[in-house]
Amino acid sequence: MTTVTTRTVEYPADSLTMIGHLALPAGAERRPAVLIGPEGMGLSDVERRRAEALAELGYVALAFDLHGGRYLDDPEEMLARCLPLLADPDRMRGIGHAALDVLRAEPRADPGRTAAIGYGTGGAVALELGRDGVDLRAIGTVNALTTGRPGDAARIRCPVWAGVGSEDPIMPPAQREAFTAEMQAAGVDWRLVVYGGALHAFHHPPVDHAAPPGVGYHPRHAQRAWDDIVALLTECLPVTN
Repeated sequence: MTTVTTRTVEYPADSLTMIGHLALPAGAERRPAVLIGPEGMGLSDVERRRAEALAELGYVALAFDLHGGRYLDDPEEMLARCLPLLADPDRMRGIGHAALDVLRAEPRADPGRTAAIGYGTGGAVALELGRDGVDLRAIGTVNALTTGRPGDAARIRCPVWAGVGSEDPIMPPAQREAFTAEMQAAGVDWRLVVYGGALHAFHHPPVDHAAPPGVGYHPRHAQRAWDDIVALLTECLPVTN
């Protein structure tokens, strides 16, 4: 197991002071870098641990913030902030660019070798970076099958992997079809994995507060989705010693 170092980073975005979690692998050389977006509730220890797990694999990883250092455990408050955000591609892109600038400015990060992964709202932010034409090596999302403005997907310059639960009421079959139609029409190298029997946010361990309907943890599929994301990064953004 490699030695990982971590630190918090503050940066402005969306008229807030964001507080991200940066994880660095052992050594001093530059490494490929991964941006990690959280679920709509915001940055939590779940995403921090994922950043550290990627650092264990040799990546520089930044888990970014959505809500100015807050974790929104009230579903109504979370939806009140996230629904307008999800309806505004420019705001999502602003949040994503601000975090990506921090990641690429890190001396250990190779700014020419970056990827973006995300969950829920954070995954939508990752997709909007792709639709904005950002030079990424890969985009990976879980339960984030959002569609963008007409024509913008043609600007995606990397493979896109998406995972969703078959029983996710927030990402129903019609939304899956719209997402895949958008990717296919744009000529994107895309993949969609449907995890049988899984609900929305199936990757996220149980929380000790109220959650929106249709949310549920599925430990086997959570591990499979993580393995699929790691495989995507291994394929598109390999760590070379």
